[in-house]
Formats: sequence, structure tokens, C-alpha cells
Amino acid sequence: MAKIDESELGADFNYILRLADSDVDGLTRIGMGLTSVKGVGVRTALAICEIAGVDKNKLGGHLTDAEQEKIRDAIESYPTEVPLWMLNRQRDIETGDELHLFSMDVSMTQDDDIARLRATKAYRGLRHAARKRVRGQRTRSNGRTGLTLGVQRKK
Repeated sequence: MAKIDESELGADFNYILRLADSDVDGLTRIGMGLTSVKGVGVRTALAICEIAGVDKNKLGGHLTDAEQEKIRDAIESYPTEVPLWMLNRQRDIETGDELHLFSMDVSMTQDDDIARLRATKAYRGLRHAARKRVRGQRTRSNGRTGLTLGVQRKK
């Protein structure tokens, strides 16, 4: 990546943008800069730029206030504008709605889901409680820490 000269940026350049309760770096292209928001990946960021009608290759710091407001509106309307398979919370357990969560909602919902699994004593909840692998990975040889390292001899 080429180094950006400070004189080329201009006086009205924003080094940090505040979008969806997260800080977005103004020195990166907005298509990739939106990925710093939790719950937004590359595909979601490009879809948000397309919904807002903003050039994805434009530096985040060069966005006008109107373009920033368009991006905020696109983030709010994202779940209704994209197909269901692009949402990160389909068929929510509590409400049954199709949602897409951003920023702190992602981590709070994940914590609530794990707490629900623990309370019902589901297998996944017990694995979470014991701080073990949850998705069927090997635990005998991989991911070992502390005093469990090394090879055991046959007796």
C-alpha cells in the first residue's frame, strides 16, 4: 500500500468516522473500512456501499456528511434490502425474526445464547462451561496448554 501524503488529504479530512457505534479508519477505503464494525464482513460492507450508493473505493475520510448519513441509513435498512442468506441472525430464537446484528448486539446476543445453552444443560453448553472445544474438534492432540503437553508412554 502506498503511503498517503498528508497534504493530499485536505483540510476537511476525517481520520476517524463513527458508524454503528464503532470507529472506522478514515485512511482506508470505505468498502474495507466498514469491516472494522463488528458484524460486518467484506461481503456485507460491499452490500452496504451498494445500498447507500457510495463508491466503495473512496477513502472513508473523504466522505461528506450526506454520504455518511446514507451509509448509516443503509446499515439500518440492511436486513430488509438483502436476501435472507446474507443475515447473521436468521430465525431469532426469542422473536422469530430475521435480523442482522451490528456492534455490541453481536457479542451480547452470543453471550445470551451461550448462557441459555448452559442453563438447559445442553451438550454444547456443558462444553462451553468446561472451556472445551464445542464443535467436535479433537482435544487429545491439538489445543493443549499447560502441563498437558508431551507424549505419554504406554505402560
